[in-house]
Amino acid sequence: MNIAVVGTGYVGLVTGTCFAETGNHVICVDIDANKVQMMKDGKVPIYEPHLDVLFERNIRQGRLHFTTDLASAIKDAQIIFLALPTPPGEDGSADLKYVLGVADDLGRIITDYKVIVDKSTVPVGTSEKVHAALAKHAKTDLFDVVSNPEFLREGFAVDDFLKPDRVVVGTSSARAQKVMEDLYKPFVRQGNPIIFMDERSAELTKYAANAFLATKITFMNEIANFCERVGADVDKVRIGIGTDSRIGKRFLFPGIGYGGSCFPKDVQALAKSGNDAGYEFQIIKAVMEVNEDQKTSIIPKIKSQFGDLKGKHFALWGLAFKPDTDDIREAPALYVIDELVAAGATVTAFDPEAMPNVKKLKGDKMNFAKDEYEALQGADALIIATEWSLFRTPDFKRVAELLKEKTIFDGRNLYELDEMEKLGFTYVSVGRQTVGAKKHVSA
Repeated sequence: MNIAVVGTGYVGLVTGTCFAETGNHVICVDIDANKVQMMKDGKVPIYEPHLDVLFERNIRQGRLHFTTDLASAIKDAQIIFLALPTPPGEDGSADLKYVLGVADDLGRIITDYKVIVDKSTVPVGTSEKVHAALAKHAKTDLFDVVSNPEFLREGFAVDDFLKPDRVVVGTSSARAQKVMEDLYKPFVRQGNPIIFMDERSAELTKYAANAFLATKITFMNEIANFCERVGADVDKVRIGIGTDSRIGKRFLFPGIGYGGSCFPKDVQALAKSGNDAGYEFQIIKAVMEVNEDQKTSIIPKIKSQFGDLKGKHFALWGLAFKPDTDDIREAPALYVIDELVAAGATVTAFDPEAMPNVKKLKGDKMNFAKDEYEALQGADALIIATEWSLFRTPDFKRVAELLKEKTIFDGRNLYELDEMEKLGFTYVSVGRQTVGAKKHVSA
């Protein structure tokens, strides 16, 4: 098929590249001329494991193209994917100006039948707004609007796209349903379903999925916080409940909160949609409140060990909101940095991929190291904010030599308590007993 993808952010670029990988001819459109030229030159503008291999191969084989010209991109396209940003507004609602702006543009230039697909995460009722924006200028028999939410995990997006658990398609058009079914057949050959439903249900499915996963994470963080107060071990509790098939073992790892491009804004947008419809999501409201506190829950633990943080220096491992991505949107590490700096401390950080993005935001507030060990030089303690594989098996002897004090605050529970005790570290984690606790407050 001939496909146009409007927007080359995280979702758009993965979508376009993976469709090209299955033999389709794909043109990706973006208004950023520098970014388009960068992609034409074969450079991937985001970090996502395995994406670069598919990206380069499909450019080389002539199936993946890039342009700033919307009209030329959609001229021969049977399907047009809208993969545009829907940032949160001041009231928490998803801002649809980019989606509706492109829909208005498309209505002026389409001359034959197209399937217009909302790939962006959008509130319930958006397909009708997109339809209305198109219909202002185009005959309604020239297009169908379909909702096709993405379920991509950053760090696993290529695998998730090529081998999806399910494909959700919202459409009331038999013609559009046949087009979408043909498009996705190569991705579900092992029997995973293409689930067809109405547009509104498809739109809500994405929000409901993310809100439930955010709730699961937040519930476990609350259990972890309680474990710290009563002397229980959250890892044992996690294993104990995760083996129940009704609960499942995924998304039960406690930490310093969720971040990223999806969970925070989608949970917020669903809550706002509920308010607009006269319904208050009480669970979702609590999830947002708990997660906001969880992002900086490590700060009181640091203060408990050190007292006044003025003049203290900390090493920070991890800046991205999760491993295997350079995405720093709503990353807990950024909140931790702000709190430390506000308290008069200094920070030197290392992250395998996210440092360039953080330098743009906080380059004047902190220092950056060339590797994880350089970050430790002269630090009073190490703080771990992202669970990169690189950090899971460090040279602990070297860590101890470089730190002023053998103290680690682990926001992701990377290490075993008995190992830390044997190595002589003061080790503070989430929902578990603190090992070797001693206050470093000067007399």
